[in-house]
Amino acid sequence: MKVAFVGLGVMGFPMAGHLAKAGHDVTVFNRSPQKAQAWAGLHPGAAAATVAEAAAGAEIVFLCVGNDDDVRGVVAQALSAMAADAIIVDHTTTSAKVAREMADLAGQGGRWFVDAPVSGGQAGAENGQLTVMCGGDPAAFARVEPVIAAFAKATRLMGGPGAGQLTKMVNQICIAGVVQGLAEGMHFAKRAGLDPLEVAAAISKGAAQSWQMDNRWTTMAENRFDFGFAVDWMRKDLGLVLDEAQANGARLDMTALVDGYYGEVQELGGNRWDTSSLVARLEKP
Repeated sequence: MKVAFVGLGVMGFPMAGHLAKAGHDVTVFNRSPQKAQAWAGLHPGAAAATVAEAAAGAEIVFLCVGNDDDVRGVVAQALSAMAADAIIVDHTTTSAKVAREMADLAGQGGRWFVDAPVSGGQAGAENGQLTVMCGGDPAAFARVEPVIAAFAKATRLMGGPGAGQLTKMVNQICIAGVVQGLAEGMHFAKRAGLDPLEVAAAISKGAAQSWQMDNRWTTMAENRFDFGFAVDWMRKDLGLVLDEAQANGARLDMTALVDGYYGEVQELGGNRWDTSSLVARLEKP
């Protein structure tokens, strides 16, 4: 298919690459043109100078940008350039509100919008093993699902517009709690005089096992926090979660606490550390 990919960060760059490797005709755009040109130097495909140029005639336009306002700006530039009946697939983590707004806007122009936030981090993007949770029209989803498969191990339609974003919020709530539990477990183990790596070897075979334990316990013990999803982005996501909870009446006591704890990590200079850095606030002098 003829597709565009807008936003070549740590996630978008490899995701667009998987689309090209799958044989799609890919044109990319990034606000820093050097990154788009670097992508085009590594993959079959082209770098565009504008969003509209990238989207021109595209059957699917993929987005992986920063926040709600970024999505609004890209969609405004892409819609009129896209092919008739084309689909925007937004992999940005945003509010459910903006997803619904963009779905309405796309529909007014005879096009479609699928909110499709991802989980799996930088490694998942690079290895083509992302989990994608989608919201939108079932017919539009059916058209994009086999294309998304180029970089995803699992893709599921969760409901109408915004449902993908709401599901991603659940994902972030769960991650926040698990990582805080790991941080406290690690801190306790060290204070108790235990070898944290031996502790992990023992408990990771039982009910405490998790992806976070398997992939982050050792690096947490070594105070290495350079493995993808940054604290700044997690705070952005948790802000979206807490705003939505305020609107729907959900009680998220633990999530609010962990959001504050990530604020403490930022005060330590950990804005770009990955989310496992919650342990750093417990071990600061």
